[in-house]
Amino acid sequence: MKLSLAIEEFLTYLVTEKGDGKKTILAYSLDLKDFLNFVGDKEVSTLTSLDMNDYIFYLTDKGLKNASIIRKSMAIKGLYKYLKNENLSEVTLSDLSSPKKEKKLPVVLTLEEIKALFEAVDLESKTGLLDLAMMEVCFACGLRVSELVSLRRDKINLDNGYIKVLGKGKKERIIPINEEAIKVLKVYDELKRKPIKTKSKVEFLHADGSEVSRQYFFLQLKKYAKKAKIDKSISPHTLRHSFATQLLENNAELRLVQELLGHSDIQTTQIYTHLSLKHKEDEYKKSMKRK
Repeated sequence: MKLSLAIEEFLTYLVTEKGDGKKTILAYSLDLKDFLNFVGDKEVSTLTSLDMNDYIFYLTDKGLKNASIIRKSMAIKGLYKYLKNENLSEVTLSDLSSPKKEKKLPVVLTLEEIKALFEAVDLESKTGLLDLAMMEVCFACGLRVSELVSLRRDKINLDNGYIKVLGKGKKERIIPINEEAIKVLKVYDELKRKPIKTKSKVEFLHADGSEVSRQYFFLQLKKYAKKAKIDKSISPHTLRHSFATQLLENNAELRLVQELLGHSDIQTTQIYTHLSLKHKEDEYKKSMKRK
């Protein structure tokens, strides 16, 4: 794969999976275009840590401000990390010249906001039942959007209340599914999925038999959030964050949350302990505030 195409796919990933805003995407696009011009449109398999490091040194020699160099290096490191996760590059990330950056806590929704989001779906509309079924499963099981849109029918066991998901590294995990999601899925299956004549084994399909894309779900989620007047920048990953936070706030063990999310490293899961604590602090301050 050429670097130019890889950059396009990385930017799509930032929108659909990470839920980054237009300003962030534009900044990444410009920074990565400059990097592409510097190293050339080579095959991504031939990229090395020296390509980035040389580029950073080049920017320094040009006298570019440190803040700009930090921003550009973070964009490039994000690209390298994406390529490695997609098995398109073998570059060791620790070899990259990249500054440390404080991690921001991800956005989560309260149960009240989740309820408002789901109630914003018009079940009489053409795609309403499909959209609600996807939202329910995404939140109830804490799925990545890529796992959601590729969920197979033969991996869903509604009678026993669980689904099987093929996650990163092709590792399969079993996740319980709650009663609300089961009810919606059964209605969706009966009224929408069964009438579709298709050979596809994927659960979520449009009426014409085509598979639902990550971009479609992302845009629909944004639409319903706006309708529900949720003043937060959300994405499919927000439902996953909210799932994990709710588990921890209800005293689930961290190892269980790690297993359900499919994290290989428990340190990745620990971010949700901070989210849970912050929510408790916010609720405490709200409760103790004197009018």
